[in-house]
Amino acid sequence: MKCIIGLGNPGKKYENTRHNVGFMVIDELLKRYQWKLDKTKFKGDYTIAQLETEKVMLIKPQTFMNLSGEAVRPLMDYYNIDLENILIIFDDLDLPVGKIRLRQKGGHGGHNGIRSIINHVGSKDFKRIRIGIGRPQTTSLTIVDYVLQSFPKNELEEVMQGVRKAADACEAWLNKPFDEVMNEYNK
Repeated sequence: MKCIIGLGNPGKKYENTRHNVGFMVIDELLKRYQWKLDKTKFKGDYTIAQLETEKVMLIKPQTFMNLSGEAVRPLMDYYNIDLENILIIFDDLDLPVGKIRLRQKGGHGGHNGIRSIINHVGSKDFKRIRIGIGRPQTTSLTIVDYVLQSFPKNELEEVMQGVRKAADACEAWLNKPFDEVMNEYNK
């Protein structure tokens, strides 16, 4: 089974904020297949479905971003999912709004959700899709306030293009090796 995990913060208050682009990708995949997150266990909302020949699990951790590993690890253990079958989707301040970047592995890059997952799974060797949210244009705005902001109207189409492209990359990964998907989507 392959597992696609979108990071974000639970609750209406955070729904369309920069920090929740991982959740937005999961929502896009759910919409495409008319699936619902119909299970809740180990601090995560998720569903398990069959897509062509591949069984896939979609997860939204409900722990808040900085504790994402608390949901990811128990679900991996319970369903016996290997680290090589996990794909994490999250926001990245260092990419322009809506730009996506796929990687096989890496450090946390200062992202506390990824730091939590690395700490809980004991490895940096998991696939990831980063979606650009840009950096604040003013120094009066803290990073915390910035990532918890909704996207302004002038950035919404760009971020939604990134969300759709990330969802396309997730679908591609279900049918081909991740290095091929990286070559295709990192152009």
